Amino acid sequence: MTAIPVIALDAMGGDRAPDIVIAGAALARARHPDVKFIFYGDEPRIRALIEQHPELNTVSEIRHAPDVIAADLKPSLALRQGRNSSMRMAIDAVAKGEASSVVSAGNTGALMATAKFVLKTLPGIDRPAIASVVPTKIGESVMLDLGANVECDAENLVQFALMGAIYCRAVLGISNPTIGLLNIGTEEMKGHDEIRAAAAILRERALPGRFHGFVEGNHVPAGIVDVVVTDGFSGNIALKMLEGTAQLITYFVRQTFDASLMAKIGYVLARGAMKKLKLRADPRRYNGAMFLGLQGVCVKSHGGTDATGFANAIAVAYKLVDRRFNDRIGEELARHYGSVGSVTVSDENFSEVTDITA
Repeated sequence: MTAIPVIALDAMGGDRAPDIVIAGAALARARHPDVKFIFYGDEPRIRALIEQHPELNTVSEIRHAPDVIAADLKPSLALRQGRNSSMRMAIDAVAKGEASSVVSAGNTGALMATAKFVLKTLPGIDRPAIASVVPTKIGESVMLDLGANVECDAENLVQFALMGAIYCRAVLGISNPTIGLLNIGTEEMKGHDEIRAAAAILRERALPGRFHGFVEGNHVPAGIVDVVVTDGFSGNIALKMLEGTAQLITYFVRQTFDASLMAKIGYVLARGAMKKLKLRADPRRYNGAMFLGLQGVCVKSHGGTDATGFANAIAVAYKLVDRRFNDRIGEELARHYGSVGSVTVSDENFSEVTDITA
């Protein structure tokens, strides 16, 4: 890994690439003056956009990538056909030690499959998990898995709990995070066999945090625990429900203030408070999901985000590298499992990575 914070950017990934990628990099550069970038994609288009941001000229390198991974391309085809894509070349840069991390707003399934194949999993980790920060009543929590693994056994969930707790320490600065397993009830007899078995293990095992027990869906926005652990199927549904609920509330608020002249006057009087509410619930603020469990930092930005959201995804990558996140996961896993061999992926067994987008 490079000694300086060099971030490889998939400049062609996302709904509005490469424009928002370059604009987001310029915003991130203003926040983190020591960061450098390697842009992968259509060199003429990228160069023309960078010329609009002179502050990027001296800290950026452009490497031409002739291919782009389409948003609807299956992970299996992306892995086989995407060797010269902007996404694959950016991930390769991390594997070669030319970059300390990679950020992409491209196809989630393709990004996960390619990153797992190229970077490999950390020793002691069977499957990577997608983790992100979600807002709560009392602050923020970490939630995983958000779509990488539809089905998980008990040991997968235990590994997610370990990685989520370390992620919470690194990103949110919570030294002793509480960990909860998302379930259909808080009673010990509730849930399927895998989740009850995982709970039994977590109750007995020393953790980089404290196991709280089972939590329900309404406990997530309440902030009952700092780390919410679940399989990718339930996690992705829960995340989309949270996003949809936030959009619904925004719609209701806008509709209410448009209902009458007095309501519009009330909005003018409450404008300052409404701006604070908008900032707190802004999904761009929480953009940037980490693929936990890989031998390299790989961050997924929402495909439909803007420059501000992409800059926040870059900030996540920067923070994880700066705080030696992967080293800390390795150290924690070594304490729990001892030294084990790395789990590798071949062209024949990459299909276990799902195509659920987060």
